[in-house]
Amino acid sequence: MQKTQMEKYKLLGLNIAYYRKERGLSQSRLAELVNISRTHMSRIETADCAVSLDVIFELCDALQVSPSKLFDFRD
Repeated sequence: MQKTQMEKYKLLGLNIAYYRKERGLSQSRLAELVNISRTHMSRIETADCAVSLDVIFELCDALQVSPSKLFDFRD
């Protein structure tokens, strides 16, 4: 992950956490739905790691949101 993109990863993680909570899902349950570890889920939400498009698309399916929702970075 490039440091120059860190802010975008943080915003992405915040959006994922927002929709996860809106759906009443724990990090553990969402991780289970997308077949990743809870630790990886936590690291995605806190921008502690990069995330693949495959995982993004799986998260979108599990959260029932379009990718554009996760990448809607409000100012």
